[in-house]
This record gives sequence, structure tokens and C-alpha cells, in this order.
Amino acid sequence: MQAASDLTQLKKRLQRQRHKAIQRFRLRPRSEHLLRRLSTYTDQCLTQLTALKPLPAASALIAVGGYGRQELYPFSDVDILILLHHPPSLNEQHAIEQFIAALWDIGIKAASSVRTIAQCLEAAEADIATQTAQLEARFITGHLKLFKQLQKSLEQQLEVKTFFQAKLAEMRQRHAHYQNTPYALEPNCKESPGALRDLQILLWLAKAMGLGDSWQQIAQAQLLSPAELRAITRASAAFMRLRIELHLLSQRAEDRLLFDYQPELARIYGFTGKDKQQASEKLMQRYYWAARTVHQMNTILMQNLEEILFSPQPPVREPIDAFFEVRNQRLHLRQPEQLQKHPDLILRAFLLLQQRGDLHHFSAQTLRALWHARRLINESFRQQPLHQQLFLAILQQPRGVLHALRLMNMLNILPRYIPEFRHIVGQMQHDLFHVYTVDQHTLMVIRNLRRFTLAEYANDHPLASQLMDAFERPWVLYIAALFHDIAKGRGGNHAELGAQDALAFCQRHQLSAADTELIVFLVYDHLSMSMVAQKRDISDPTVIADFAKHVSTPRRLSALFLLTVADIKGTNPTIWNSWKAKLLSDLYTLTLRVLQGDQPNATEILAQRKAQALTQLLAQNIDANDIENLWDVFDISYFLRHECEEIVWHGQALHKALLHPHPVVETRPVGKGETIQIMIYTPDREDLFMHICAFFDQHHLNTQDARIYTTNHGWALDSFVLLLPRHQRYSTNFAKTLQHQLCTFLQHPQTPFDTAPRYLPQTQSRRARVFPIAPIVDIQPMSQPHTWKISIVCADRKGLLYSIAQAFTAQRINVKSAKIMTLGERVEDTFIVHSDELHHTAFFKQFERALRSVL
Repeated sequence: MQAASDLTQLKKRLQRQRHKAIQRFRLRPRSEHLLRRLSTYTDQCLTQLTALKPLPAASALIAVGGYGRQELYPFSDVDILILLHHPPSLNEQHAIEQFIAALWDIGIKAASSVRTIAQCLEAAEADIATQTAQLEARFITGHLKLFKQLQKSLEQQLEVKTFFQAKLAEMRQRHAHYQNTPYALEPNCKESPGALRDLQILLWLAKAMGLGDSWQQIAQAQLLSPAELRAITRASAAFMRLRIELHLLSQRAEDRLLFDYQPELARIYGFTGKDKQQASEKLMQRYYWAARTVHQMNTILMQNLEEILFSPQPPVREPIDAFFEVRNQRLHLRQPEQLQKHPDLILRAFLLLQQRGDLHHFSAQTLRALWHARRLINESFRQQPLHQQLFLAILQQPRGVLHALRLMNMLNILPRYIPEFRHIVGQMQHDLFHVYTVDQHTLMVIRNLRRFTLAEYANDHPLASQLMDAFERPWVLYIAALFHDIAKGRGGNHAELGAQDALAFCQRHQLSAADTELIVFLVYDHLSMSMVAQKRDISDPTVIADFAKHVSTPRRLSALFLLTVADIKGTNPTIWNSWKAKLLSDLYTLTLRVLQGDQPNATEILAQRKAQALTQLLAQNIDANDIENLWDVFDISYFLRHECEEIVWHGQALHKALLHPHPVVETRPVGKGETIQIMIYTPDREDLFMHICAFFDQHHLNTQDARIYTTNHGWALDSFVLLLPRHQRYSTNFAKTLQHQLCTFLQHPQTPFDTAPRYLPQTQSRRARVFPIAPIVDIQPMSQPHTWKISIVCADRKGLLYSIAQAFTAQRINVKSAKIMTLGERVEDTFIVHSDELHHTAFFKQFERALRSVL
């Protein structure tokens, strides 16, 4: 009983000490002090515990890992090593088990290992993470001599070059796990690129190389300048505090800046805004700036350490000119102080790196010099014709454009050369479909444009690759990409403001009138092609004619197509699919025909489609009378709204089905098999669209496009384009099963929602819940009698389309067509509907309220 009481007192004492330390942190948030105090209190508790639950004689209790370097975060595991002189006997094993059990009893979440020195060396040899943790071993209590023997053995075992290469490989693997970007929406402040682990790896390597185990000691070893020491010390303290705040906020070992925590963290840090979204964007922009600083210092110091370890002495040199040389396959600036006299060398360095295929990178000294020289880039620098020519030359190179821009952004050179770019560095977009900060999205767009020039990506983007190959001066597109979102976050129309910035840039760099006009057009209209393709009916000749008039030239059209594809793919990897690719390529092809002089009227188009479709159907030995009977139940709008190949597809499936007693369902793949098109032919009824949507929800099919058509004899001929679940690809067996299930369902519709509340409960993502977008409902009359256009913008959720269809059915709104545009977690849907009642004000308001209640 006394032992249990002692453990209780020990637990209470530790809890009081922890609470007091955290309260002191709240009054004055000094991160290192808190971490050291928590570590010290844990040391004291463990020492006292060994008196209550003794460990084997001649053993040592050792702190390792983060606890070993006295950085114990509020809810982190306490990493301990019980070091033994020899393998434990049964009695010793029992004593160790009692000690470890007591750790949990007093509230210490321990990550423990029990090893002899030989076993420690074996574990270090097998696992680089274990070796790293043991290198930070710190004595707590027990046999001090045994601990010193371990330290000596670990030092003797350590092979510095092998350790460096292993840590470098580990870092690259970790970075790849986090998509090689510090700019994730929910970054991990411990493990993401540019986070705490990137700082720790520098300290580990410096310690292994005998260069010091603190930033001050590394600076004394001439590896950090005073400015760099200040920057890295500030960044380290900032990340420490952030990790502490996350632990305290979540009350667990949470290192991710989840959407749920961002608004509250913004409040803790004192960021304000009109709403929690703006405040959290300020928080995240500050985070990304700090992460970029860490990324900069990690890049420079890792390269510096690598050169110390691996570069041959004396270095292998090859002169380039009076300022640069190749040193060990890296571009080296001989005298960094020359940058003050010749600031053009800043841009010339990037140009040389592009032009010399034998160069692997900048030398560490050159990287550091370029980073420090960023402050030379001011208005006077930007106005120099030589500097303008060099910047354009960087964009005009056949290789290395993206690498150069990424490096320039990382070193804060790009934001200084284009001051407007500075505002979008780390600028988060809580619009539910962008997954990158604005600056990273911009660079992703340029990456995609560059890929259109490479043969290995030609199969992924055949039309884009073909157009880029024929496009003169593709660097014009890179400038448009740099400016297309540059005004995000300023308020107002970002395309209009960005076009003004682009015009000023073009005039300052003395671009030709034709190139200037194209760049400004692209920036101002960079959203227009995707909007027409995804929100308008591009089978309508008037839509194509209006778009062709707006674009006006084939070069503009090609440029807009290339930028649009690159932009969509650079927004969110999950929103690009074969259907979007087909819509854009179809819009390009149809518009190009008009621009080249092919402008038939609706009557000519109708005649052409029917003639082409008839020829293809007759070639398949389908009877002409069957085709005529089928087409008799179609009106002119059917032939104007469906392309020839779709008319042929319908004819193949339906030429014997006019009086078929059961529904007809056909499927076919679209693109590479992640998207399918389903045709449904069945007697029409008011709730048909709703039930079809329910079926799609049950089978996790995401509607991309819908065409609702009713024949002259009262049957529905509906066509849907659907995105398959991620794990599913189109196959014949899958298609047959789906067709059979849908046929059965249409005859006996049963939905899991029939007995549920009228509308589905909201199942939005965390992001949509924390940063909701206000739903938008816009209902406008069209020129045709009783026809209305309904536009909806809201956050996506499971069952959303079914819920909307329920509202339509309840109000006897007849859907004629639907454009379903899903952008990540945001939907922008457009419906063309028929209603005999919507023109009545009372009914209109009632329906609008019902629709808003669904959203």
C-alpha cells in the first residue's frame, strides 16, 4: 500500500510541476524554457521512481531522442534507454517490467528500450533512426561509467560519411512522403519539408562531424553568418512554439496543423481578420514564410556539409569567365563580394546554371551569396535593361526554367524581382479546391506548361503537346502563368488586377505589342475557357460562335487552351480527369473550325449530323426504317444538343427498343477508364432524375455532366457522365453489372434515404466545416417560355445532387440538363429546368428557400 501511495504522490507532483511550467509558458511563451523544464521535471520523477522501483545493479537510465536533447514537448513520448551491463536474468527482467509499468502508473508515456552496449551498437547498425536517437543519449541516473562506455562505443562506431548519406536519404524519403513541399494545406510542423526535422538533421550532422551541437557553435565553426544565425534561431523558436501550441490545443501529441486548429491557433497568436478564414490565412502565410527560411538554410547548410565531407581537395576547377568557375561540378562564384559591384551576376548565375548541362547545382558559397544578395534587388535593379534582358533570357532557355524559378523563389529573389509576387508567397486559398499556396500553384502551372514540351508526357496530353510544339515563343505562356493569379488575396477581380500587373511588366521589359496583348488577354481571361467548357453546352453552335468571337485568333485559342489545362492540373491533382480533358479539347476543336471560317448555321449543322449518323448506322447493317422510326420521336433540339457519335451510339442501342417494355441502359468508357458515360432510356416520370441520382450516390459515382431529354412519345433519354470511385476502373464485367443493377433499380426504385429525413445530413470534409463557403443560388429566366437557369455554388458532400434533385421533385421542377462542375470540395452546378410556376413570385421565393435549406 505504501508503494502505491508513493506512486500517487509522485504522479501528483509531476502533474503540478507540468501545470506550473505550462502556466509560466502561457504568461511568457519561451519555448526552450518550457521544453527544458518538462524534461528536468521528468528527470527528477524518473530518478525518484528508481528508488521505489529499483533497476538492476550496474544499469543506467538514459534519455534518448528528443528527450535526450532536453526538448520534451507536452504530450510527446518520453524516450528512455535502460542500459544493462549484460543480458538480464529473470529477476532483473521482472524488475525492469515493474519499473516500466510504474512509468505508466505515474502518467509518463514512455517509449522504452532495454539493451546492452553490444545490442545498442547492433541496433544502430541496423536502423539510422535508432543510431540518431542514441547519439543524443543523456545520462539520468544509475551507473555513469556504463553510460560513458556506451558514448565511447557509439562514437567509435560512427562513420561520418555513411551517416551523412543515410540521413540525406532519410530526409529525401521524408520529403517525398510530404510531396516535397513545405506548402501543404495541413503541414506537419515536425516532419514536413521546411519544418523542425529539417533543422534537427543539420544539428545531428554537425554534431557527428564535430562542428558543434547548437546553432551558436555551428556559427563559430564559420558555417553560419550572424544574419543566418539570427534567421535560423528565430525559425527554430517559432517551430518549437507552434508544436507546443498544437500539443496544448489538441491535448495530445499532434504535430499537424489541421484545419480544425488553424482558427484557434490564429487567435492564440493574435491574428485578426473579418472572419476566422482570413485570420487563419495570415497564420498560415507566416508559417510558410518560416518554412521557407528553414528550407533555405537546410539547402545551403546540407550542401555546405556535403562539400566538407565529400569534395576532393584541392577542388577540381574549370574557369568560365572572370566571375564564375565550375568547382566540383557546381557553379561557383569566385568572389561573392563582386555581387555588390555587379548585381547582374545574381541573374547571370541562374542563366549559367541553365546553359551548362554539366553543372549539378550552385556551390554552397554561391547559394549563400545569392541569398544574401537578394536585398540588392530593388526598384533601381528592376529598371536596368541588362537585368530585364537576363530575366527574360532565363524564361527563354530550352531547359531548367522551372528549376531556376523554384530556386529564385526559395532564395527570395523572384518575389523581389516581381514585387507583386511577394504578396502571394505562402498565400493560402480556402476555396475548397486549391491544394497549394498561390505561389506554389503558379510554379505548378509553369511545370505543367514545361511538361507539354517533353516527349515523355506527350501521351498524357497529346493535343497540348502538339500545340506547344507548334507554339512560337512559349516563354510568353510562362509570363502569363506567373501573373495569372498574382492578384489573389488583394480583393477585387484578381484577373483584372493581374492583367494590369502583367501589362506593366511587359511594358517595362519592352515586349512586342503582339506578345504584350496576348499575355494581358491570357491573364484577364484565364478562367474563360474552363467556364465555357464546364458550364455551357458546347454542342450549341451559338455558344461556340460567341466563344470564337471572344478569343478572335487561333494563336489566342491555342495559348488559352494550354494555360487552361496547365492551370486546372496545377490546382488540385484530383480534379483533372478524362471528361474535363475531352470537354476542353472538344471546345478547342469546335472553336478552331469557326476561327478558320467554318461557320454553318443550325440548319446546316442539323443536316450534317443526321447525314453522318445515318451513314454510320447503315454501315452497321441497321435497317433504315428502324432508324426513321426512332428519329421520328426526336425533335430538332435532340439533334442540336447531341454530337454525331452520340446520336450513333443511341441509334445502335435503341433502334429496336421504341416499344421495349423495360428500361434500356448502356455504358461506355470515357478517356482512360476513370470516367464512364451512361445512357438511360425509360418511361419518363417526375421523380426519375431524383431516383437516378440516388442510384449514383449508392454506387459512389460522381456525376460530372447530365443531359436530360424527353422524346415526343413521353420517354426519357438521359445521358450522364460519371467519375468512378478511385479504386474502380472501367471493365466489361463492371459495365454489365452496373447496367443490370440500374435497370432493376429503375423498375423498382428503392433508396436508403426513403425512410430517412427528407434531406441528407451534411457530411462535409473538415476543411469545408471549418472554412465554409456561403452557398449561392441564382435563378434566372431564359428566353424559352417556362425555362429557367439555376446556378448553385456550395461545398461538396455525399448525397448533394440527390438532395437537390429531391427539392426539384418536391416542387415539380423538371430538369432538362445539368452541368456538374466539381472542383475539389467545391461544386459549381448549373441546371436548365422547366417549370410552369416559377414565374409566380410566391412560388419562386418558396422554391429558393427550399433549395437553400438543402445546401
